[in-house]
Amino acid sequence: MATVEARGLHKSFGDVNALRGVSLSVEEGEILGVLGPNGAGKTTTINILTTLLRPDSGTVRVAGIDVLADPAAVRPLIGLTGQFAALDDALTARENLILFGRLFKLGKAAATARAAELLDEFDLTDAADRRTATFSGGMRRRLDLAASMIGKPRVLFLDEPTTGLDPRSRAMLWDVVRHLRDEGITVFLTTQYLEEADQLADRIVVIDHGTVIAEGTPDELKARIGGAVCHLTVDDEQRARAAAVLGVRWPVAENDGELTVPSDGPATLFAVVRVLDENGIVPDDIGLRNPTLDDVFLALTGEPTDADAEANA
Repeated sequence: MATVEARGLHKSFGDVNALRGVSLSVEEGEILGVLGPNGAGKTTTINILTTLLRPDSGTVRVAGIDVLADPAAVRPLIGLTGQFAALDDALTARENLILFGRLFKLGKAAATARAAELLDEFDLTDAADRRTATFSGGMRRRLDLAASMIGKPRVLFLDEPTTGLDPRSRAMLWDVVRHLRDEGITVFLTTQYLEEADQLADRIVVIDHGTVIAEGTPDELKARIGGAVCHLTVDDEQRARAAAVLGVRWPVAENDGELTVPSDGPATLFAVVRVLDENGIVPDDIGLRNPTLDDVFLALTGEPTDADAEANA
């Protein structure tokens, strides 16, 4: 039996259909990455799975328990880290964790002992008695993740946990998540960083317009769009013309200023260079590479990732 299982989830907010029959499952000790464009239904799904929101229809089970029939029995078995840290800046790291332990109905001694364990596990012992307001973004996210582990959950839900972190802090948090998975904790991860999903997820589900449109391992999803691609960058003045002349022979995709066309290998690269040369277009960079999850995401949804969209804006 899957540790997390959702079937036929529907949810509307007025005239907006946020979910249109979402079905997915997560096996015990697995990291499931959930991807989708902005507004696809990722956060709505995670709110339903964590008892914060009731669907209009569908079924949800976590650890074999019906979430809709008995949400109180599910809550002690799960942990949730949302998009924003749920910490009190006026308290120290230790005090925050003790507070969460007390809210979790641990006795004072037990809450203090559990706080010490988590400070050590998340490499925060040296900062244990500093006010949280003085923490860096990466430290705050580690502390927030530690707080979600107070009750030793079987399932951990992470809703875009590394948004806004610098690359070093993001990599450190990845190591923490891998460690939790290695301890047997099931992880449900939504993210706007496709590299993050590629690095962490055992399987990936792609949601678009409230519907699951693809699922599989990262390698399986990459295989769906074929082999290597020919990628090129062209200056802004010539990019539209380059896309037009190449589009006569190949389907052309554009993402974050880069053009890509499906490739059969070096022959495609040589053909692309020849077409560009015949039209007086000189690329800034051109080459072959294997498909990435960015290519998969763009091919499936027709949109750049949330992170790319924010960067372009």
